Amino acid sequence: MVLKTFGWSFAVTALGLVAAILFGGWTAFGIVAILSILEISLSFDNAVVNAGILKKMNAFWQKIFLTIGILIAVFGMRLVFPVVIVAVSAQLGPIEAVDLALSDKDRYQELVTDAHPAIAAFGGMFLLMIFLDFIFEDRDIKWLAWLERPLAKLGKIDMLSVCIALIILLVSALTFATQAHQHGGAHVDKSSTVLLAGIAGLITYMIVGGLSGYFEDKLEEEEEHEHEAEEQAAREGKPRSAVALAGKAAFFMFLYLEVLDASFSFDGVIGAFAITNDIVLMALGLGIGAMYVRSLTVYLVRQGTLDDYVYLEHGAHYAIGALALILLVTIQYEINEIVTGLIGVVLIGASFWSSVRRNKRLAAAEGDAGDRTEVPSGV
Repeated sequence: MVLKTFGWSFAVTALGLVAAILFGGWTAFGIVAILSILEISLSFDNAVVNAGILKKMNAFWQKIFLTIGILIAVFGMRLVFPVVIVAVSAQLGPIEAVDLALSDKDRYQELVTDAHPAIAAFGGMFLLMIFLDFIFEDRDIKWLAWLERPLAKLGKIDMLSVCIALIILLVSALTFATQAHQHGGAHVDKSSTVLLAGIAGLITYMIVGGLSGYFEDKLEEEEEHEHEAEEQAAREGKPRSAVALAGKAAFFMFLYLEVLDASFSFDGVIGAFAITNDIVLMALGLGIGAMYVRSLTVYLVRQGTLDDYVYLEHGAHYAIGALALILLVTIQYEINEIVTGLIGVVLIGASFWSSVRRNKRLAAAEGDAGDRTEVPSGV
């Protein structure tokens, strides 16, 4: 089961790590490995959400999502998008950016370093909004209850996430951006650049969130229409066109999944810039991670274990929040890439361990309850 589900991911991992060694030695190997773990840890909640929707789709649309969808996710968002970010921020054409990254790494590194304040502000705000919207939502299951309960109450205030994000952006622009790090060790004032890029990141999040909400509403409408058609057909004793209805609903599911996956891929791509500016290593690491996310989605669907480890989603979002703050700090200060990568791993590991302990407590409580309800035999 594991080999069947993760076979392609294992193969891509082996090829990607070998390519990293050939490209940049063992240092490149380590960076690609960290990027892969980072992408998997940040996208675990993506896999959970995808699995919850994918299990409603028939085999045909599941196959479409896992074939065409993987092309969009890996080659579109994980390979093309980093080049677009560099090209726009460094004011280069896409082809020129790729050629420069491959032929003149020193110059490319200088351009990316100089463009880093804009990249960090854009990505930091996008990630921060994902984190804030998560922690301000009132959830039935809470990991750090002492923190999440009061935050959920504050979340009832309209637009609180946007207000806090804008305040953090303003503080970053007036502190870190005034002494933004540039190549050669120089520091320049990038306040206006950081403000514009941060607002662009906020707008992008709101657009992507709006599209996701739109497709989700369309999906709910289609499911409601399908249910009404089923009831009417049953009353009239007539056959209904199940294929057409299921196909239309599945089509909206597919669109919703792709927009949702694109929104989640932003954090991995942007977070990767906190670890490396090399688009080749970035593409290898994020591509490997994206393959595991897809395989994990299939595994969760087939095993039906979406609710086994309930705190993993919390850990992933806390990792996103940590990366958002790190990106904003790196506008002025350099932070070791290993520290950045390991933060997500530690938070995911902690949430996984908490989930395991919770499951053990629940199992023990159920066992005790069963013992108490047993009726003694004989007198």
